[in-house]
Amino acid sequence: MSMELENKIVNMLKTIYDPEIPVDVWELGLIYELELSDENDLKITMTLTSPNCPAAESLPAEVENKCKLLPRIKSVALKL
Repeated sequence: MSMELENKIVNMLKTIYDPEIPVDVWELGLIYELELSDENDLKITMTLTSPNCPAAESLPAEVENKCKLLPRIKSVALKL
């Protein structure tokens, strides 16, 4: 993955905040790994702040939807 594209992905992730904590998902360490295939399919390995996280449905969807908005990203798959 190019540094430029990785920086764009990370900057997008920094706009997504946990609703209970005023800190973004990147700074919270919820994103474990970013993998980009040669076809520009992005795979994100992440976790939630707790097993009973009230944002368990909305937070992953927001990560996926916002990353899909990035130019050159063909698809996004999440692994929780």
